[in-house]
Amino acid sequence: FVCQPLPGDASDPQGLTALLDRYLLWLETHHYALATVKVRRGTLSQFLRWCFERSLTRPHDVTLEILERFQRHLYHYRQRNGQPLSLSSQSHRLTALRRWFAWLVRQRILEHDPAHELQLPRDEQRLPRHPLSVSEVEAVLAQADMTTPHGLRNRAILEVLYSTGLRRDEALGLEDTDLDRERSTLLVRSGKGKKDRFVPIGARALAWIDKYLAEARPRLARRAETPLVFVSKNGHRLHANQLSKIVRDYLRGAGIAK
Repeated sequence: FVCQPLPGDASDPQGLTALLDRYLLWLETHHYALATVKVRRGTLSQFLRWCFERSLTRPHDVTLEILERFQRHLYHYRQRNGQPLSLSSQSHRLTALRRWFAWLVRQRILEHDPAHELQLPRDEQRLPRHPLSVSEVEAVLAQADMTTPHGLRNRAILEVLYSTGLRRDEALGLEDTDLDRERSTLLVRSGKGKKDRFVPIGARALAWIDKYLAEARPRLARRAETPLVFVSKNGHRLHANQLSKIVRDYLRGAGIAK
């Protein structure tokens, strides 16, 4: 993937910038998901900028006290909309730091890990206050225009998500050979943690997939050769953000503000 250069002086082999670049390369070569590497890069780049503003350029400059100051910075930080970072977002950033510094110790770049004793914020474990009711879900599903290939595709995707609880990328990465109609299961390849798993799927969702495959997919894929079940109008893989927009639009169309 294409990313902006890391902040700081990459010419110093013992500097934070060069060492972060080495860490990200290590993640890639050890087969971490590209999405994970990209998120770590963005998260740790923010930490680098914070350090450089305080003339902290090398890992030995970073102590537990420095990390606790950064943790307080995250707590008081306000986003563009004026809202604070959620506890889970703060915890995510600090966890990325802990893993990077643990790696620096394993590489014998640091003798002691300053992040080892960093205490993460305790996140509140709450269920959604207002989950969608069955009638609301049906209203969202009904927003798909069955007279168009895109509408039929979208309906099939949403039926799969509702039936299985798959993540966006998992649903969009499905191939027809991953579906076991006899056992009513589907295979998720390289899901969370790059692990494969089988997931049950309902007969209704399977019926919508088959309807989409028979009536809409040939018109979308045309001559494009791809094993993916769900494709764009050009026969390519859909982006996860496209799926999010579809869901938001359907929620709005159904008059649901949850």
